[in-house]
Amino acid sequence: MAAEDLPSQFDVVILGTGLTESVIAAAFSRVGQNVLHLDRRNYYAGNWASFTFNGLLSWIEEYKNQQEVHITESEQVWRSLIDEGEDVVPLSSVDSSISNLQVFCYASEEEEKEEETKDPLTSCQPVNAETVSEETIADSTEAQDTVTEPSQSQEEKDSKPISSLEDPPVEVEKKITYQKLVKEGRRFNIDLVSKLMYSRGALVDLLIKSNVSRYAEFKNIGRILTCRNGKVERVPCSRADVFASKQLTVVEKRMLMKFLTFCLDFEQHPEEYQDYTEKPFREFLKNKKLTENLQDFVLHSIAMVTQQTLTEEGLKATQHFLRCLGRYGNTPFLFPLYGLGEIPQCFCRMCAVFGGIYCLRHSVQCLVVDKASNKAKAVIDTRGQKISCSHFVVEDSYIRDEQRQSTSYRQISRAVLITDRSVLPSESDQQISLVTIPPLEPSAPAVRMVELCSSSMTCMPGTYLVHFTCSSSGTAQEDLAPVVSQLFHVSTIPGEEPSEGAEERSKPAVLWVMYFNMRDTSALDSSSYSLPSNVHVCTGPDGSLGSDYSMRLAESVFHHILPDEEFCPPAPNPEDIIYDGDGPQAEGPGFDESANTEADKSQAEEEGAAHEKSPSTESSEPAEMDSVTQQAPSDTTPSSEE
Repeated sequence: MAAEDLPSQFDVVILGTGLTESVIAAAFSRVGQNVLHLDRRNYYAGNWASFTFNGLLSWIEEYKNQQEVHITESEQVWRSLIDEGEDVVPLSSVDSSISNLQVFCYASEEEEKEEETKDPLTSCQPVNAETVSEETIADSTEAQDTVTEPSQSQEEKDSKPISSLEDPPVEVEKKITYQKLVKEGRRFNIDLVSKLMYSRGALVDLLIKSNVSRYAEFKNIGRILTCRNGKVERVPCSRADVFASKQLTVVEKRMLMKFLTFCLDFEQHPEEYQDYTEKPFREFLKNKKLTENLQDFVLHSIAMVTQQTLTEEGLKATQHFLRCLGRYGNTPFLFPLYGLGEIPQCFCRMCAVFGGIYCLRHSVQCLVVDKASNKAKAVIDTRGQKISCSHFVVEDSYIRDEQRQSTSYRQISRAVLITDRSVLPSESDQQISLVTIPPLEPSAPAVRMVELCSSSMTCMPGTYLVHFTCSSSGTAQEDLAPVVSQLFHVSTIPGEEPSEGAEERSKPAVLWVMYFNMRDTSALDSSSYSLPSNVHVCTGPDGSLGSDYSMRLAESVFHHILPDEEFCPPAPNPEDIIYDGDGPQAEGPGFDESANTEADKSQAEEEGAAHEKSPSTESSEPAEMDSVTQQAPSDTTPSSEE
């Protein structure tokens, strides 16, 4: 719908299209509420958005140039629309949730040239971009779970030098230049926030329940890694991984299996941990006689908690991790193809299907408050239209400091890298990897890294997209640059080859990196704001790996407004539901004796993606996620006119 044709009455006006706001919009629209969903940005998802490389460069430029705008004429328009007995709550016109943004380019500015032949085991795989057709890109979304080794691809075959003197023929590496990144920029989908989806987490459950999962496709995270003593190695977490592990001794394998089995139903054995309920989880692990090696695995890579986390919380985190194993693959995590920014758009699409109205590049200047009841009764948009509403939901970044009880926030440090190869090359590099980097000091935060391959549809072939995240103790560059230098070769001169020795040459090279801090307001609640009671604030992304906090917040806001309605019930179109099988089939947590008994089954689960057909998981679910993802990717942009 065109902005100038907006109706003047809605049940709910929602400002911001982040994940929480989009889920709330879908939930209200689904139960018949009239929803107006606005965003001042020209893209969906706010701080949850994904950008092409070129789009990200434009976003960076716009962000650096943005300033608070005060327009006297607008205030005069407000006053002409305000009646007696009404007051105004102005909203912020600029987003200050991102700070300390810095960008560095290490890729050569020169045109592409063929370089000297290099050892194919240590060099990045060649990519002949000219031979990659649109059909190839489309086909890769369906065949990504059976991706062959890069050396088997047609692009590499085409890029091999023709020489009768070389036996066997060796591959020629093509340098990835900055011009190449820009030219292939549409192949990137770069997230502002880095999260994964627990297979039994609140987000996956809601996607299945609401039937929104049919709007997206998903891929398994193939590997969970850790960095210890400067070396990246695999974390054994499933039964198959533990017994196949080469870095654990036989004694350590038995020790780890015994402990993880205990964690699956630790509530049944309170005598085992009751003396440690007020003590750190690390002390409990020591008491269980786990080696230093195993303590690091459990604390940082399985439970993913801090040194200060109490024992019961650590046990619950470990249990949740283990229960998520085996549902869709050999790790607990899924990742949406084309980036996390697809998920808010999926919920926006559901909202639009049930009548929600969307306008981008369109915002609200102020709330109109009834002085007698101290409730918001209307909003005035940027075009001077007064729109009545019963409830108003707003993203935190739109709230001015004068409406806050406190202006001190936690911060998240983020780094986004484009690199030339994986931190741990394997036979099949087309895997998504989660890497945990334990802190060097007990008081320092652990760093989480997600490495995305080209089959996730987030980067061009021949590159990897790497996300670093940690709690901030300084600027993002101060927090993360040392970790980046530990795992990657960072050239001081763009395009310079590493010359510090074999160890430095073996590291993947950073082609481009962006550092920034993102405000974390997840600790705030309704008492943190001086706002009318029918104005509900949605805080931005938190620092956790999953999205459970955002889902709980969305459901809480919904039930606060409509306590008797069901939250996001499934869409009433049974002809679109795809059932995988005639009835419920057995499913274990991925860690019991019945799971992962065969090596080839374990390998297939590890390399399979979410849209590879797998057994139904729960008979109560209307449509399984792995079923709906068999469909071709659809346009997730809501159909309403902006």
